[in-house]
Amino acid sequence: MAEQQDFLERFYSVIPAGGIGSRLWPLSRADAPKFLHDLTGSGSTLLRATWDRLAPISGPDRIMVVTGRAHRAAVEAQLPQLTDANVVLESEPKDSSAAIGLAAAILVRREPDVIIGSFAADHVIADIRGFRRAVVEAVAVADAGYIATIGITPTEPAIGFGYIHCGSRLDIPSAPTAVMVDSFVEKPDLVTAQGYVDSGDYLWNGGMFISRADVLLTQLGETEPEMLAGLTELAEAWDTPRRGAVVDRVWPGLTKIAIDYTVAEPAAKAGRLAVIPGEFDWDDVGDFAAIAKLHSGGRKSDLAILGENARVLADASTGIVISQTGRLISLIGVTDIVVVDTPDALLVTTSANAQRVKAVVDALKLSGRSDVL
Repeated sequence: MAEQQDFLERFYSVIPAGGIGSRLWPLSRADAPKFLHDLTGSGSTLLRATWDRLAPISGPDRIMVVTGRAHRAAVEAQLPQLTDANVVLESEPKDSSAAIGLAAAILVRREPDVIIGSFAADHVIADIRGFRRAVVEAVAVADAGYIATIGITPTEPAIGFGYIHCGSRLDIPSAPTAVMVDSFVEKPDLVTAQGYVDSGDYLWNGGMFISRADVLLTQLGETEPEMLAGLTELAEAWDTPRRGAVVDRVWPGLTKIAIDYTVAEPAAKAGRLAVIPGEFDWDDVGDFAAIAKLHSGGRKSDLAILGENARVLADASTGIVISQTGRLISLIGVTDIVVVDTPDALLVTTSANAQRVKAVVDALKLSGRSDVL
C-alpha cells in the first residue's frame, strides 16, 4: 500500500481541451467547442465532469489543462480550482503530440520523476470507481518504465473506434490486469469489428495515455526529434518572462500530428506499451447518434430532447432534438431523426448519417462561411 501511495503521489493529470468536435456542428463551434457543453443532461459540462473524475486521484492542484487561448476564460470559469501555473495555452491547434508533449516537458522540468496521465476533456464515463481502478494500475505500469494506455472492453462491434490488439500479460503486482499491446488497428468494417469482439483479444482505443514524463518525451523524440527540440525550448522558457516570445516563435513551426502516431504506435512496435482493460462504461460522444444513445439507454423507440427552452411536439417519432432557440419544433412520423436548432444554423439528418456532419463543416470551410463555424 505504501508503494502504491508513493507512485500515486508523483501522478499529474493532463487534460487536453482542444478540438472543435466538428461532427457535433452546429452545436459545437470554434468559440463553444464540444467539451464546454453539457451533453449528458447531468448539469456538468464534459470538461467539468473530466475534472471531477481526476481530482480525487491526482488532487486538484495536480491537474494541468492544455487549451486554446480563446477558451481560457470559459475553461477557468468551469474550473475555479485550476491554478495559473497549470493553464497551458496554445496559440493555434497543433493536435495531441504537441499539446501532451508540451505538458510533459513543462512538468518534467518542475518535477523530474513525475508520472503524467492524459485524459480527453470530452469523454463520458459514469463508473468513477472502475475508472480510478484502471488509472491506478496504469500509473503502476508507468512507474515500472512502460507507457500505458487504458483500453475499453467492447460492448458491441463498433466501427467508429480504433482497436487495440492485446498481447501477453505483464507481471506487475500493482497492475494485475495489465497486458502488452501487440498493435493498434484503425477503424474496421462491421465484419472485422465483430471478429475482434468475438475473439476477446481486442479493446477499444480510448486515447488515454499514462507514462513517466521523461519516458514519453524520449519516445516522442525518437519519432519527431525536431518537435522534441521545440517542446524542450518552450519548456525551458515557460516559467520565465521569455515565455511569450518563445511561444510565438516556436509553436507555429511544430508538426501537427496525433500522439497515436508519434508515441503510442512506435512504443507498441518497440514492446514498450502496455494496456489496462477498462471495465467501465465509456463514450467519446463522437456524433449526434452517440448523444441520442446516451439519453435513450440504447432504446431506438425514444426521442431524446436537450435544451433548457426546448419546445418539441412529437408524434410517432424517434431520435434526438437539441434546441438552443425556444422555437417550436414539431416531428410527425420520423424515425432516428437528428434535429439541431441554433440561432444561426439548423441541422436535420438521421442517426445513420450522423458521422457525415463533418463533411458539412469541411464544405463550409471551403466556401469561406466561417461565420457559422
